[in-house]
Amino acid sequence: MLSDENGNNSQWKQGLKVWGHPKVITMLFLGFSAGIPILLIFSTLSVWLREAGVSRAAVTFFSWAALGYSFKFVWAPIVDLMPLPYLTRRLGRRRSWLLLAQGAIICAIAWMAAIDPAGNLNNLTVMAMAAVLLGFSSATQDIVIDAYRIECSETAMQAMLASTYIAGYRIGMIVAGAGSLFLASFLGTTSSLYSYNAWKLTYLCMAGVMLVGVLTTLCIDEPAGGGSKRHEYSVSQYFRFLVLFLLAVSAFAGTFFYSGHLVTELKSEIAEIFVQWNGLTDFLLELLRFVFAVTAALIVAKLVEMSGTVDSLMLRRTYIAPISDFFVRYGGKAAVVILLLVGFYRLSDIVLGVVSNVFYLDMGFSKNVIGGITKTFGLGMTLVGGFLGGMLTVRYGVFSILLLGAFLSSVTNLLFMFLAGGGTDVTMLSMVIAADNLSAGIATTAFIAFLSSLTNISFTAVQYAIFSSIMTLFPKLIGGYSGTMVSVYGYERFFLLTAVLGVPVLILVWVVGRVFKKNLNE
Repeated sequence: MLSDENGNNSQWKQGLKVWGHPKVITMLFLGFSAGIPILLIFSTLSVWLREAGVSRAAVTFFSWAALGYSFKFVWAPIVDLMPLPYLTRRLGRRRSWLLLAQGAIICAIAWMAAIDPAGNLNNLTVMAMAAVLLGFSSATQDIVIDAYRIECSETAMQAMLASTYIAGYRIGMIVAGAGSLFLASFLGTTSSLYSYNAWKLTYLCMAGVMLVGVLTTLCIDEPAGGGSKRHEYSVSQYFRFLVLFLLAVSAFAGTFFYSGHLVTELKSEIAEIFVQWNGLTDFLLELLRFVFAVTAALIVAKLVEMSGTVDSLMLRRTYIAPISDFFVRYGGKAAVVILLLVGFYRLSDIVLGVVSNVFYLDMGFSKNVIGGITKTFGLGMTLVGGFLGGMLTVRYGVFSILLLGAFLSSVTNLLFMFLAGGGTDVTMLSMVIAADNLSAGIATTAFIAFLSSLTNISFTAVQYAIFSSIMTLFPKLIGGYSGTMVSVYGYERFFLLTAVLGVPVLILVWVVGRVFKKNLNE
Protein backbone atom coordinates (compact mmCIF):
# COMPACT_ATOMS: atom_id res chain seq x y z
CA MET A 1 0.00 0.00 0.00
CA LEU A 2 2.81 2.35 0.99
CA SER A 3 4.58 1.46 -2.24
CA ASP A 4 1.51 2.43 -4.26
CA GLU A 5 1.22 5.76 -2.45
CA ASN A 6 4.91 6.50 -3.05
CA GLY A 7 4.47 5.60 -6.71
CA ASN A 8 1.50 7.93 -7.05
CA ASN A 9 3.37 10.76 -5.28
CA SER A 10 6.34 10.22 -7.58
CA GLN A 11 4.10 10.43 -10.64
CA TRP A 12 2.55 13.67 -9.35
CA LYS A 13 6.00 15.19 -8.72
CA GLN A 14 7.18 14.08 -12.16
CA GLY A 15 4.11 15.62 -13.75
CA LEU A 16 4.69 18.93 -11.95
CA LYS A 17 8.33 18.99 -13.08
CA VAL A 18 7.25 18.73 -16.71
CA TRP A 19 5.51 22.12 -16.45
CA GLY A 20 8.91 23.75 -15.96
CA HIS A 21 10.53 21.96 -18.88
CA PRO A 22 12.15 24.46 -21.32
CA LYS A 23 10.27 23.02 -24.30
CA VAL A 24 6.94 23.38 -22.48
CA ILE A 25 7.73 27.02 -21.66
CA THR A 26 8.80 27.54 -25.28
CA MET A 27 5.39 26.37 -26.51
CA LEU A 28 3.69 28.74 -24.06
CA PHE A 29 5.49 31.73 -25.63
CA LEU A 30 5.03 30.48 -29.20
CA GLY A 31 1.34 29.94 -28.45
CA PHE A 32 1.16 33.52 -27.20
CA SER A 33 2.74 34.72 -30.45
CA ALA A 34 0.22 32.69 -32.48
CA GLY A 35 -2.74 34.07 -30.50
CA ILE A 36 -2.00 37.76 -31.14
CA PRO A 37 -2.88 38.17 -34.87
CA ILE A 38 -6.25 36.41 -35.14
CA LEU A 39 -8.38 38.93 -33.21
CA LEU A 40 -6.61 41.85 -34.90
CA ILE A 41 -8.32 40.59 -38.07
CA PHE A 42 -11.63 39.62 -36.51
CA SER A 43 -13.28 41.22 -33.48
CA THR A 44 -10.81 44.00 -32.62
CA LEU A 45 -10.68 45.16 -36.24
CA SER A 46 -14.49 44.99 -36.36
CA VAL A 47 -14.74 47.45 -33.46
CA TRP A 48 -12.20 49.79 -35.09
CA LEU A 49 -13.98 49.76 -38.45
CA ARG A 50 -17.40 50.20 -36.86
CA GLU A 51 -16.19 53.21 -34.85
CA ALA A 52 -14.71 54.63 -38.06
CA GLY A 53 -18.18 54.58 -39.62
CA VAL A 54 -17.68 51.58 -41.91
CA SER A 55 -20.95 49.80 -42.73
CA ARG A 56 -21.83 46.59 -40.91
CA ALA A 57 -21.79 44.54 -44.14
CA ALA A 58 -18.33 45.85 -45.08
CA VAL A 59 -17.04 45.09 -41.56
CA THR A 60 -18.06 41.44 -41.73
CA PHE A 61 -16.59 41.09 -45.22
CA PHE A 62 -13.20 41.71 -43.56
CA SER A 63 -13.49 38.26 -41.94
CA TRP A 64 -12.45 36.92 -45.35
CA ALA A 65 -9.00 38.39 -44.68
CA ALA A 66 -8.46 35.39 -42.41
CA LEU A 67 -9.14 32.89 -45.19
CA GLY A 68 -5.38 32.29 -45.18
CA TYR A 69 -6.02 30.05 -42.17
CA SER A 70 -8.42 28.01 -44.29
CA PHE A 71 -6.04 27.64 -47.24
CA LYS A 72 -2.79 27.11 -45.36
CA PHE A 73 -2.62 23.51 -46.60
CA VAL A 74 -1.93 24.93 -50.08
CA TRP A 75 1.44 26.44 -49.11
CA ALA A 76 2.19 24.19 -46.11
CA PRO A 77 4.36 21.93 -48.34
CA ILE A 78 6.36 24.98 -49.47
CA VAL A 79 7.05 25.91 -45.84
CA ASP A 80 7.93 22.30 -45.12
CA LEU A 81 10.16 21.73 -48.15
CA MET A 82 11.71 24.99 -49.29
CA PRO A 83 14.89 26.36 -47.62
CA LEU A 84 15.21 30.14 -47.24
CA PRO A 85 18.38 31.81 -48.55
CA TYR A 86 20.85 32.59 -45.74
CA LEU A 87 18.26 32.21 -42.92
CA THR A 88 17.94 28.42 -43.19
CA ARG A 89 21.71 28.02 -43.11
CA ARG A 90 22.02 30.21 -40.00
CA LEU A 91 18.89 29.31 -38.04
CA GLY A 92 17.67 25.98 -39.42
CA ARG A 93 14.60 25.01 -41.39
CA ARG A 94 11.89 25.64 -38.77
CA ARG A 95 13.33 28.70 -37.03
CA SER A 96 14.07 30.48 -40.33
CA TRP A 97 10.47 30.19 -41.53
CA LEU A 98 9.20 31.09 -38.07
CA LEU A 99 11.28 34.27 -38.00
CA LEU A 100 10.15 35.20 -41.52
CA ALA A 101 6.48 34.70 -40.62
CA GLN A 102 6.78 36.71 -37.40
CA GLY A 103 8.55 39.54 -39.23
CA ALA A 104 5.75 39.60 -41.82
CA ILE A 105 3.13 39.68 -39.03
CA ILE A 106 4.79 42.70 -37.42
CA CYS A 107 4.97 44.49 -40.79
CA ALA A 108 1.30 43.73 -41.54
CA ILE A 109 0.09 45.01 -38.15
CA ALA A 110 2.20 48.18 -38.53
CA TRP A 111 0.78 48.63 -42.07
CA MET A 112 -2.76 48.43 -40.70
CA ALA A 113 -1.84 50.97 -38.03
CA ALA A 114 -0.69 53.38 -40.75
CA ILE A 115 -4.13 53.46 -42.43
CA ASP A 116 -7.22 55.40 -41.34
CA PRO A 117 -10.24 53.39 -42.59
CA ALA A 118 -12.45 56.46 -42.14
CA GLY A 119 -10.49 58.36 -44.77
CA ASN A 120 -11.97 57.07 -48.03
CA LEU A 121 -12.78 53.90 -49.96
CA ASN A 122 -9.19 53.54 -51.17
CA ASN A 123 -7.99 53.48 -47.54
CA LEU A 124 -10.44 50.68 -46.82
CA THR A 125 -9.09 48.69 -49.77
CA VAL A 126 -5.50 49.14 -48.59
CA MET A 127 -6.56 48.15 -45.07
CA ALA A 128 -8.05 44.96 -46.52
CA MET A 129 -4.73 44.20 -48.28
CA ALA A 130 -2.84 44.64 -45.00
CA ALA A 131 -5.34 42.40 -43.22
CA VAL A 132 -4.89 39.71 -45.89
CA LEU A 133 -1.10 39.87 -45.40
CA LEU A 134 -1.62 39.50 -41.66
CA GLY A 135 -3.86 36.47 -42.14
CA PHE A 136 -1.42 34.84 -44.57
CA SER A 137 1.61 35.49 -42.33
CA SER A 138 -0.19 34.30 -39.20
CA ALA A 139 -1.32 31.09 -40.88
CA THR A 140 2.28 30.49 -41.99
CA GLN A 141 3.44 30.92 -38.40
CA ASP A 142 0.86 28.33 -37.30
CA ILE A 143 2.16 25.83 -39.87
CA VAL A 144 5.72 26.18 -38.59
CA ILE A 145 4.77 26.05 -34.90
CA ASP A 146 2.77 22.84 -35.47
CA ALA A 147 5.77 21.26 -37.19
CA TYR A 148 8.17 22.50 -34.50
CA ARG A 149 5.98 21.11 -31.71
CA ILE A 150 5.92 17.65 -33.29
CA GLU A 151 9.67 17.57 -34.01
CA CYS A 152 11.06 19.13 -30.83
CA SER A 153 10.10 16.36 -28.42
CA GLU A 154 9.10 12.75 -28.04
CA THR A 155 5.51 11.52 -28.30
CA ALA A 156 5.09 11.28 -24.51
CA MET A 157 5.38 15.08 -24.15
CA GLN A 158 3.13 16.05 -27.05
CA ALA A 159 -0.03 16.39 -24.93
CA MET A 160 1.74 18.70 -22.48
CA LEU A 161 3.23 20.77 -25.30
CA ALA A 162 -0.16 21.07 -26.97
CA SER A 163 -1.92 22.10 -23.74
CA THR A 164 0.62 24.85 -22.96
CA TYR A 165 0.49 26.03 -26.58
CA ILE A 166 -3.29 26.41 -26.31
CA ALA A 167 -2.96 28.22 -22.96
CA GLY A 168 -0.43 30.63 -24.51
CA TYR A 169 -2.69 31.08 -27.53
CA ARG A 170 -5.61 32.05 -25.31
CA ILE A 171 -3.47 34.53 -23.36
CA GLY A 172 -2.40 36.06 -26.67
CA MET A 173 -6.04 36.36 -27.70
CA ILE A 174 -6.87 38.11 -24.41
CA VAL A 175 -4.06 40.63 -25.02
CA ALA A 176 -5.09 41.25 -28.64
CA GLY A 177 -8.81 41.22 -27.79
CA ALA A 178 -9.56 42.68 -24.37
CA GLY A 179 -6.13 44.31 -24.06
CA SER A 180 -6.38 46.21 -27.33
CA LEU A 181 -9.97 47.34 -26.61
CA PHE A 182 -9.00 48.58 -23.15
CA LEU A 183 -5.95 50.35 -24.58
CA ALA A 184 -7.90 51.99 -27.41
CA SER A 185 -10.52 53.17 -24.94
CA PHE A 186 -7.83 54.50 -22.57
CA LEU A 187 -6.24 56.41 -25.46
CA GLY A 188 -9.52 58.22 -26.06
CA THR A 189 -11.54 56.61 -28.86
CA THR A 190 -15.25 55.91 -28.35
CA SER A 191 -18.27 54.97 -30.45
CA SER A 192 -19.41 58.58 -30.49
CA LEU A 193 -15.97 60.22 -30.71
CA TYR A 194 -13.71 58.29 -33.09
CA SER A 195 -9.94 58.78 -32.77
CA TYR A 196 -7.67 57.31 -35.44
CA ASN A 197 -4.53 58.07 -33.41
CA ALA A 198 -5.81 55.94 -30.53
CA TRP A 199 -6.29 52.94 -32.81
CA LYS A 200 -2.97 53.60 -34.55
CA LEU A 201 -1.07 53.48 -31.25
CA THR A 202 -3.03 50.40 -30.17
CA TYR A 203 -2.06 48.43 -33.27
CA LEU A 204 1.56 49.59 -33.05
CA CYS A 205 1.62 48.27 -29.46
CA MET A 206 0.29 44.93 -30.71
CA ALA A 207 3.08 44.86 -33.30
CA GLY A 208 5.55 45.42 -30.46
CA VAL A 209 4.01 42.60 -28.42
CA MET A 210 4.89 40.22 -31.28
CA LEU A 211 8.54 40.66 -30.31
CA VAL A 212 7.86 38.04 -27.63
CA GLY A 213 7.61 35.48 -30.42
CA VAL A 214 10.67 36.82 -32.24
CA LEU A 215 12.83 36.64 -29.10
CA THR A 216 11.57 33.11 -28.42
CA THR A 217 12.50 32.04 -31.94
CA LEU A 218 16.00 33.47 -31.57
CA CYS A 219 16.55 31.82 -28.17
CA ILE A 220 15.32 28.28 -28.87
CA ASP A 221 17.22 25.49 -30.59
CA GLU A 222 16.31 24.05 -33.98
CA PRO A 223 14.57 20.69 -33.46
CA ALA A 224 16.78 17.71 -34.27
CA GLY A 225 14.27 16.36 -36.79
CA GLY A 226 14.05 19.69 -38.57
CA GLY A 227 17.61 20.86 -38.87
CA SER A 228 19.12 17.56 -39.91
CA LYS A 229 16.59 16.72 -42.60
CA ARG A 230 18.08 16.59 -46.10
CA HIS A 231 16.22 18.37 -48.88
CA GLU A 232 15.25 15.90 -51.58
CA TYR A 233 14.96 18.40 -54.42
CA SER A 234 17.24 20.84 -56.18
CA VAL A 235 17.05 24.64 -55.88
CA SER A 236 15.60 24.76 -59.39
CA GLN A 237 12.79 22.35 -58.44
CA TYR A 238 11.95 24.36 -55.32
CA PHE A 239 11.88 27.55 -57.36
CA ARG A 240 9.60 26.09 -60.03
CA PHE A 241 7.30 24.70 -57.34
CA LEU A 242 7.09 28.20 -55.85
CA VAL A 243 6.36 29.68 -59.29
CA LEU A 244 3.44 27.27 -59.72
CA PHE A 245 2.05 28.34 -56.34
CA LEU A 246 2.40 32.05 -57.13
CA LEU A 247 0.77 31.65 -60.56
CA ALA A 248 -2.16 29.72 -59.08
CA VAL A 249 -2.64 32.33 -56.33
CA SER A 250 -2.44 35.14 -58.91
CA ALA A 251 -5.07 33.39 -61.03
CA PHE A 252 -7.35 33.08 -58.02
CA ALA A 253 -6.85 36.70 -56.88
CA GLY A 254 -7.13 38.14 -60.38
CA THR A 255 -10.29 36.20 -61.23
CA PHE A 256 -11.90 37.03 -57.90
CA PHE A 257 -11.00 40.73 -58.13
CA TYR A 258 -11.91 41.37 -61.76
CA SER A 259 -15.20 39.45 -61.54
CA GLY A 260 -16.36 41.78 -58.77
CA HIS A 261 -17.80 44.36 -61.17
CA LEU A 262 -19.75 41.70 -63.07
CA VAL A 263 -21.14 40.22 -59.85
CA THR A 264 -22.20 43.69 -58.64
CA GLU A 265 -24.14 44.25 -61.87
CA LEU A 266 -25.79 40.84 -61.60
CA LYS A 267 -26.79 41.57 -58.00
CA SER A 268 -28.56 44.78 -58.98
CA GLU A 269 -30.40 43.07 -61.87
CA ILE A 270 -31.43 40.03 -59.82
CA ALA A 271 -32.44 42.22 -56.86
CA GLU A 272 -35.22 43.72 -58.98
CA ILE A 273 -36.57 40.26 -59.79
CA PHE A 274 -36.14 38.48 -56.45
CA VAL A 275 -36.78 41.31 -53.99
CA GLN A 276 -37.58 39.04 -51.03
CA TRP A 277 -34.50 36.86 -51.56
CA ASN A 278 -31.83 39.53 -51.93
CA GLY A 279 -29.66 38.20 -49.08
CA LEU A 280 -29.73 34.64 -50.43
CA THR A 281 -29.11 35.60 -54.05
CA ASP A 282 -26.19 37.84 -53.05
CA PHE A 283 -24.64 34.96 -51.12
CA LEU A 284 -25.08 32.49 -54.02
CA LEU A 285 -23.57 34.90 -56.53
CA GLU A 286 -20.54 35.51 -54.30
CA LEU A 287 -20.18 31.77 -53.74
CA LEU A 288 -20.17 31.21 -57.52
CA ARG A 289 -17.58 33.96 -57.83
CA PHE A 290 -15.39 32.18 -55.28
CA VAL A 291 -15.82 28.77 -56.98
CA PHE A 292 -15.00 30.34 -60.35
CA ALA A 293 -11.78 31.82 -58.91
CA VAL A 294 -10.74 28.48 -57.38
CA THR A 295 -11.42 26.74 -60.71
CA ALA A 296 -9.23 29.29 -62.51
CA ALA A 297 -6.40 28.63 -60.04
CA LEU A 298 -6.69 24.85 -60.53
CA ILE A 299 -6.67 25.22 -64.32
CA VAL A 300 -3.53 27.37 -64.20
CA ALA A 301 -1.82 24.86 -61.86
CA LYS A 302 -2.72 21.98 -64.20
CA LEU A 303 -1.44 23.83 -67.27
CA VAL A 304 1.85 24.59 -65.52
CA GLU A 305 2.21 20.93 -64.58
CA MET A 306 1.40 19.78 -68.12
CA SER A 307 4.04 22.16 -69.48
CA GLY A 308 6.68 20.25 -67.56
CA THR A 309 7.70 23.29 -65.54
CA VAL A 310 7.10 21.46 -62.26
CA ASP A 311 8.20 17.95 -61.33
CA SER A 312 4.95 15.93 -61.50
CA LEU A 313 6.23 13.35 -59.02
CA MET A 314 7.07 16.12 -56.55
CA LEU A 315 3.58 17.53 -56.98
CA ARG A 316 1.90 14.15 -56.44
CA ARG A 317 3.96 13.38 -53.34
CA THR A 318 3.17 16.79 -51.93
CA TYR A 319 -0.57 17.07 -52.54
CA ILE A 320 -2.07 13.89 -53.99
CA ALA A 321 -0.59 11.21 -51.70
CA PRO A 322 -2.02 12.59 -48.41
CA ILE A 323 -5.48 13.00 -49.94
CA SER A 324 -5.58 9.59 -51.62
CA ASP A 325 -4.41 7.96 -48.38
CA PHE A 326 -7.42 9.41 -46.54
CA PHE A 327 -9.92 8.20 -49.15
CA VAL A 328 -8.32 4.74 -49.32
CA ARG A 329 -8.47 4.31 -45.53
CA TYR A 330 -12.13 5.31 -45.15
CA GLY A 331 -13.62 4.61 -48.57
CA GLY A 332 -15.15 7.18 -50.91
CA LYS A 333 -18.64 7.67 -49.42
CA ALA A 334 -17.52 7.54 -45.79
CA ALA A 335 -14.67 9.96 -46.51
CA VAL A 336 -17.07 12.49 -48.07
CA VAL A 337 -19.41 12.33 -45.06
CA ILE A 338 -16.45 12.77 -42.69
CA LEU A 339 -15.25 15.81 -44.65
CA LEU A 340 -18.76 17.29 -44.52
CA LEU A 341 -18.67 16.99 -40.74
CA VAL A 342 -15.19 18.54 -40.63
CA GLY A 343 -16.35 21.42 -42.84
CA PHE A 344 -19.59 22.22 -41.03
CA TYR A 345 -19.08 21.24 -37.38
CA ARG A 346 -18.15 24.79 -36.30
CA LEU A 347 -20.51 26.56 -38.72
CA SER A 348 -23.00 27.70 -36.09
CA ASP A 349 -20.57 29.37 -33.68
CA ILE A 350 -18.17 30.86 -36.27
CA VAL A 351 -20.95 32.54 -38.28
CA LEU A 352 -22.32 34.07 -35.08
CA GLY A 353 -18.85 35.01 -33.88
CA VAL A 354 -18.09 37.14 -36.95
CA VAL A 355 -20.89 39.57 -36.16
CA SER A 356 -20.83 39.28 -32.35
CA ASN A 357 -18.74 42.39 -31.59
CA VAL A 358 -20.82 44.51 -33.96
CA PHE A 359 -23.92 43.17 -32.16
CA TYR A 360 -22.54 44.16 -28.73
CA LEU A 361 -21.78 47.68 -29.98
CA ASP A 362 -25.19 48.03 -31.61
CA MET A 363 -26.79 46.92 -28.34
CA GLY A 364 -25.03 49.80 -26.57
CA PHE A 365 -22.36 47.95 -24.57
CA SER A 366 -19.14 49.91 -24.03
CA LYS A 367 -15.74 48.66 -25.21
CA ASN A 368 -14.71 48.15 -21.58
CA VAL A 369 -17.68 45.85 -21.02
CA ILE A 370 -17.03 44.04 -24.30
CA GLY A 371 -13.35 43.64 -23.44
CA GLY A 372 -13.95 42.57 -19.84
CA ILE A 373 -16.85 40.16 -20.32
CA THR A 374 -16.75 38.84 -23.88
CA LYS A 375 -12.95 38.63 -24.13
CA THR A 376 -11.32 38.12 -20.72
CA PHE A 377 -14.19 36.35 -18.94
CA GLY A 378 -15.30 34.63 -22.14
CA LEU A 379 -11.88 33.21 -22.93
CA GLY A 380 -11.56 32.07 -19.31
CA MET A 381 -14.82 30.14 -19.71
CA THR A 382 -13.49 28.66 -22.96
CA LEU A 383 -10.46 27.31 -21.06
CA VAL A 384 -12.77 25.80 -18.43
CA GLY A 385 -14.86 24.28 -21.22
CA GLY A 386 -11.72 22.87 -22.84
CA PHE A 387 -10.61 21.26 -19.57
CA LEU A 388 -14.10 19.85 -19.00
CA GLY A 389 -14.32 18.67 -22.62
CA GLY A 390 -11.03 16.81 -22.26
CA MET A 391 -12.20 14.95 -19.16
CA LEU A 392 -15.57 14.12 -20.70
CA THR A 393 -13.95 12.92 -23.93
CA VAL A 394 -11.68 10.54 -22.02
CA ARG A 395 -14.62 9.29 -19.95
CA TYR A 396 -17.36 8.97 -22.59
CA GLY A 397 -15.54 8.90 -25.94
CA VAL A 398 -15.05 11.38 -28.77
CA PHE A 399 -18.37 10.98 -30.56
CA SER A 400 -20.54 11.34 -27.46
CA ILE A 401 -18.89 14.67 -26.65
CA LEU A 402 -18.88 15.72 -30.31
CA LEU A 403 -22.65 15.26 -30.23
CA LEU A 404 -22.94 17.12 -26.91
CA GLY A 405 -20.72 19.96 -28.17
CA ALA A 406 -22.73 20.37 -31.39
CA PHE A 407 -25.99 20.40 -29.42
CA LEU A 408 -24.75 22.95 -26.87
CA SER A 409 -23.25 25.21 -29.57
CA SER A 410 -26.60 25.30 -31.35
CA VAL A 411 -28.76 25.78 -28.26
CA THR A 412 -26.60 28.53 -26.73
CA ASN A 413 -27.03 30.59 -29.91
CA LEU A 414 -30.71 30.86 -28.99
CA LEU A 415 -29.67 32.70 -25.82
CA PHE A 416 -28.47 35.58 -28.00
CA MET A 417 -32.10 36.07 -29.10
CA PHE A 418 -33.02 36.88 -25.49
CA LEU A 419 -29.99 39.15 -25.19
CA ALA A 420 -31.07 41.02 -28.33
CA GLY A 421 -34.38 41.85 -26.68
CA GLY A 422 -32.99 42.61 -23.22
CA GLY A 423 -31.15 45.89 -23.78
CA THR A 424 -27.79 46.61 -22.14
CA ASP A 425 -28.17 44.03 -19.36
CA VAL A 426 -24.62 43.23 -18.23
CA THR A 427 -25.76 40.29 -16.07
CA MET A 428 -27.60 38.73 -18.99
CA LEU A 429 -24.56 39.32 -21.23
CA SER A 430 -22.33 37.55 -18.68
CA MET A 431 -24.65 34.54 -18.50
CA VAL A 432 -24.90 34.23 -22.28
CA ILE A 433 -21.13 34.58 -22.74
CA ALA A 434 -20.47 31.99 -20.02
CA ALA A 435 -22.79 29.43 -21.62
CA ASP A 436 -21.59 30.14 -25.17
CA ASN A 437 -17.87 29.92 -24.39
CA LEU A 438 -18.22 26.92 -22.10
CA SER A 439 -19.99 24.99 -24.86
CA ALA A 440 -17.41 26.18 -27.42
CA GLY A 441 -14.59 24.87 -25.23
CA ILE A 442 -16.22 21.46 -24.90
CA ALA A 443 -16.98 21.22 -28.62
CA THR A 444 -13.52 22.39 -29.73
CA THR A 445 -11.65 19.95 -27.48
CA ALA A 446 -13.66 16.97 -28.72
CA PHE A 447 -13.34 18.16 -32.32
CA ILE A 448 -9.54 18.49 -32.13
CA ALA A 449 -9.38 14.97 -30.72
CA PHE A 450 -11.54 13.82 -33.63
CA LEU A 451 -9.33 15.54 -36.23
CA SER A 452 -6.23 14.03 -34.68
CA SER A 453 -7.75 10.56 -34.98
CA LEU A 454 -8.29 11.10 -38.72
CA THR A 455 -4.64 11.73 -39.57
CA ASN A 456 -2.15 9.15 -40.77
CA ILE A 457 1.21 9.59 -39.04
CA SER A 458 2.91 9.34 -42.45
CA PHE A 459 1.13 12.52 -43.57
CA THR A 460 0.43 14.25 -40.26
CA ALA A 461 1.44 17.82 -41.20
CA VAL A 462 -0.34 18.05 -44.56
CA GLN A 463 -3.45 16.06 -43.58
CA TYR A 464 -3.96 18.03 -40.36
CA ALA A 465 -3.47 21.28 -42.29
CA ILE A 466 -6.13 20.14 -44.76
CA PHE A 467 -8.59 19.19 -42.01
CA SER A 468 -8.04 22.39 -40.02
CA SER A 469 -8.41 24.42 -43.23
CA ILE A 470 -11.67 22.74 -44.21
CA MET A 471 -12.86 23.18 -40.62
CA THR A 472 -12.98 26.98 -40.98
CA LEU A 473 -13.34 27.50 -44.74
CA PHE A 474 -17.13 27.24 -45.18
CA PRO A 475 -18.00 28.91 -41.84
CA LYS A 476 -15.79 31.90 -42.70
CA LEU A 477 -17.18 32.19 -46.22
CA ILE A 478 -20.74 32.22 -44.89
CA GLY A 479 -19.68 34.40 -41.95
CA GLY A 480 -18.61 37.09 -44.41
CA TYR A 481 -22.32 37.58 -45.17
CA SER A 482 -23.45 37.67 -41.54
CA GLY A 483 -23.63 41.47 -41.60
CA THR A 484 -25.79 41.36 -44.74
CA MET A 485 -28.05 38.72 -43.17
CA VAL A 486 -28.48 40.85 -40.03
CA SER A 487 -29.35 43.88 -42.17
CA VAL A 488 -32.00 41.87 -44.02
CA TYR A 489 -33.48 39.72 -41.22
CA GLY A 490 -32.54 41.49 -37.97
CA TYR A 491 -30.53 40.12 -35.07
CA GLU A 492 -33.16 37.84 -33.51
CA ARG A 493 -33.93 35.97 -36.76
CA PHE A 494 -30.21 35.79 -37.53
CA PHE A 495 -29.48 34.11 -34.18
CA LEU A 496 -32.34 31.68 -34.75
CA LEU A 497 -30.87 30.84 -38.16
CA THR A 498 -27.43 30.13 -36.66
CA ALA A 499 -29.06 27.76 -34.16
CA VAL A 500 -30.92 25.94 -36.94
CA LEU A 501 -27.62 25.54 -38.83
CA GLY A 502 -26.52 23.23 -36.00
CA VAL A 503 -29.25 20.64 -36.68
CA PRO A 504 -27.64 19.07 -39.79
CA VAL A 505 -24.36 18.90 -37.83
CA LEU A 506 -26.02 16.70 -35.19
CA ILE A 507 -27.13 14.32 -37.94
CA LEU A 508 -23.62 14.26 -39.45
CA VAL A 509 -22.04 13.44 -36.07
CA TRP A 510 -24.46 10.52 -35.65
CA VAL A 511 -23.78 9.22 -39.18
CA VAL A 512 -19.98 9.51 -38.85
CA GLY A 513 -20.14 7.80 -35.45
CA ARG A 514 -21.87 4.84 -37.08
CA VAL A 515 -19.22 4.77 -39.82
CA PHE A 516 -16.42 4.58 -37.26
CA LYS A 517 -18.26 1.94 -35.25
CA LYS A 518 -18.73 -0.14 -38.40
CA ASN A 519 -15.01 0.15 -39.27
CA LEU A 520 -14.06 -1.00 -35.76
CA ASN A 521 -16.37 -4.04 -36.02
CA GLU A 522 -14.83 -4.98 -39.35
